[in-house]
Amino acid sequence: MSALDARERSALLRRLADERFDLLVVGGGITGAGIARDAALRGLTVALLEAEDFAAGTSNRSTKLIHGGLRYLAMGDFRLVREAALERKAVHAMAPHLAEPRWMVLPVRSRMEALKYWVGVTVYERLGDVAPEDVHGRWDEATLAREEPLLDRKRFPSACVYREYLTDDARLVLATLRAAAGAGAAVASRMRVEGFLFARERICGARARCGLTDEIIEVRARHVVNAAGPWAERVASMEAATEGASRLHLSKGVHIVLPRAVLPIENLLFLPMPDSRFIFAIPRGEVVYLGTTDTTYVGERHLWPEVEATDVDYLLEPVSRCFRADRPSPDDVVAAWAGLRPLIAQTGKAAKEMSRKDEIWIGRGGMLTIAGGKLTGFRHMAEDVLSTLERASGERLPPPPGPTTLPGGDFEGGISELVAGLPGVGNLGEACAARLARLYGSEARGVLERGAEPLVPGGVVLSGEVDWAIKEEAAQTLEDFVYRRTRAAWYAPAEREDMLAPAAERMAVMLGWDDAERARQLAAARERLRDEFAFRA
Repeated sequence: MSALDARERSALLRRLADERFDLLVVGGGITGAGIARDAALRGLTVALLEAEDFAAGTSNRSTKLIHGGLRYLAMGDFRLVREAALERKAVHAMAPHLAEPRWMVLPVRSRMEALKYWVGVTVYERLGDVAPEDVHGRWDEATLAREEPLLDRKRFPSACVYREYLTDDARLVLATLRAAAGAGAAVASRMRVEGFLFARERICGARARCGLTDEIIEVRARHVVNAAGPWAERVASMEAATEGASRLHLSKGVHIVLPRAVLPIENLLFLPMPDSRFIFAIPRGEVVYLGTTDTTYVGERHLWPEVEATDVDYLLEPVSRCFRADRPSPDDVVAAWAGLRPLIAQTGKAAKEMSRKDEIWIGRGGMLTIAGGKLTGFRHMAEDVLSTLERASGERLPPPPGPTTLPGGDFEGGISELVAGLPGVGNLGEACAARLARLYGSEARGVLERGAEPLVPGGVVLSGEVDWAIKEEAAQTLEDFVYRRTRAAWYAPAEREDMLAPAAERMAVMLGWDDAERARQLAAARERLRDEFAFRA
């Protein structure tokens, strides 16, 4: 039995109710997953509760890069940049398929700009202890014509290129949670915390409602950590009434997806914007996504923030300015996502000016809350949380586990070598095989063994991925499968509508859905897909 088998829900709920844990983590994004993994590998008994699906919020909506944040150097945040830049190596060691080294191309308009970028990237690389073979370089006009021919070389006669790492944020969360579960952690999605348990005014657990059965479970633990991201203050308010100004400032980041045929780029690109910001253009299979915006969010849709027409217009603007291409229209956008970053509030600063540093505080009942931070630094943040817990409790904990290998990360070489070793790679097709390798790493073979037939004729999403998502990654709904397990919603938009029915049929057999539940799952997934395009109205 897999530690994250969706069919073993009853046994999981019994364990949560019966056992008293050393640590309870609230939140199943990358921060909570990292804390659960770190604690479980140290030998602590750990429970993790997520109100929605794993990585359903912020940790599913990033630009999908493991990077140090070159632009934060301009803010003077050298400590944050150094930590994140160094952590790139750690994440690559843990899961090389989820931290793939790629060239980032920074187009240059003038000699003065070239000098500024050269100095900035040099500092960035020294902070991150970059290996000699990955040190940045300069692409002249002839090199750009060969490597990135669509770029407007009259406007950008050269480019500074340096190494960053391409990831998949939701898949990184799942791999980290599976590592925690493999070390004994009880990890549960769709368990919404509705209140906390106390003994002598000290927090000693949580009361949670199962989103699938409506059952109330009391989970007891010696220590509780709140890692609920944008909902962290809401969770903290259940411990004790909060006073004063909010600690968090929610910033909305939007990404839009175009067919690769509309913007046929080859590398990761860092594009200058008229407002002095930069956005990324990232090729992924048959699509390219552009992002991100950085605006204060005051709405109510924290799980699925709105993608608005102004967001789309902003992200489409650089296409005709930076490339020898016509500006796409909103109708060319084939997918879109928006997420909220829980930034630590800084008085008088706009969202785009705020640091991405994390902060830890302890509530009146003893609960630790962590907020802020970057995807790249999740392992370091987990160590900080456990160190804070150690100091606050006076307990002596085992040392941190370090960058141990995550599920799927046990292979040598790069993605191309992994693809070449997949069985039946010739029949799969290059696009399908490369996609499998990037999502599942060495476990792509296990996925293929469960079913190598496409859900849609000629498509890249395979039937075996349904089985894998349920048995190994706790997928409970069709939305879980389309958005966060296979990533088809954003990476394979051409087939996402057609794959819903066959995927739902296979899930229904495995999870025991009747016809009414299968119809409800289909309707919910289709409505979610339609909501991405509300900006066209």
